[in-house]
Amino acid sequence: MNSTTQAALDTTGALPLAEASQPGRLISLDVFRGLTVMAMILVNNPGDWGHIYPPLEHAEWNGCTPTDLIFPFFLFIVGVSLVYALDGVKRRGGPQAATLGRVARRAAVLFGLGLLLSLYPKFDFSVVRIMGVLQRIALVFFGCSVIFLNTSRRTQIGLVVALLIGYAVLLQLVPVPGFGPANLEPATNLGAWLDRLVFTEPHLWKQSRTWDPEGLLGTLPALATGLLGALTAQWLRRPDREPAAKVAWLFIAGGGLALLGLIWHPWFPINKALWSSPYVLYTGGLAMAGLAALYWICDVQGHRGWTRPALVYGVNAILVFCLSALLSRTFGLFKLALPGGKTGGLKEWLYEWGIAPHFADPRNASLVGAVTLIVIWYFILSWMYRKGVVLKV
Repeated sequence: MNSTTQAALDTTGALPLAEASQPGRLISLDVFRGLTVMAMILVNNPGDWGHIYPPLEHAEWNGCTPTDLIFPFFLFIVGVSLVYALDGVKRRGGPQAATLGRVARRAAVLFGLGLLLSLYPKFDFSVVRIMGVLQRIALVFFGCSVIFLNTSRRTQIGLVVALLIGYAVLLQLVPVPGFGPANLEPATNLGAWLDRLVFTEPHLWKQSRTWDPEGLLGTLPALATGLLGALTAQWLRRPDREPAAKVAWLFIAGGGLALLGLIWHPWFPINKALWSSPYVLYTGGLAMAGLAALYWICDVQGHRGWTRPALVYGVNAILVFCLSALLSRTFGLFKLALPGGKTGGLKEWLYEWGIAPHFADPRNASLVGAVTLIVIWYFILSWMYRKGVVLKV
């Protein structure tokens, strides 16, 4: 890397357009990842869980809010990222044992971090949740990496179709042992039954203990979400297509997938907790279109002056996700007096005394509380970015 390129990287966080448009570099991916993680922090940390604007909440069961887009977008990004990391190995051919070993170790670390978040701060193994957000990311990363390294694009497309149709058949046609006919209810669908059988109720999502939104069976369609990202990356890396053609076809494909998901919805509802097949198509299509737009803006047109906040979040995405969760639970260990004679953790104390009194609408106060946390993390991550501190698992 020459001195001019290094100077551009130091000041903008991006390489010059001529280099960024090459198959090996995708500034828009870091931006997309950063925006997704910022949205995740926003919806996971309201000032007051009792006062939230509807778009910042998950759909109660069927349906899809903006909040329900965040996790599938992240899995889509995982699929894109692994292609950029592993494509060179695949093109060279030869033994892949060492590469698969590194993939397995990274997946194991991610899964372990998820377990750590479940255990902290009580470390009660008798009720630890086995599955979770990081655990699903780990499984999707590992599964999609193995598939990408050993299959062609055509096979990957076939696997996406097979996973989505097969999952629909399992949930909608296979009887549920102990309950009777197939159904899509929270506690009695086939996936919930399998999770109780494999993990037992004490090790499921603590809000229900009868089903888990990141359950075992739902990992199958989640793999399809990751594969859609991998297929998108392979299209973007093609040197025989002009950037405008790449973007146009991604918009067409993304719009088609989202429309197909909406068409399928009346028969198999769009549902995040089930990670239903139409949900994969709908969210995957929107993610595809979103990345295409960012690719055109950031990598093709070179408009990057606005991207720094997203970039500093994007390069340390897993770190900020884990630390924000750990700090929130740590703050909960400090019991302090709140207005109205109540008690709460340090986070609630700071919110009730420092933010809530300044807003007539508690929803605005709650939103400001979440945005304040995003700003605080931005300054921390920005310092790490300037120092070149990137913590990867």
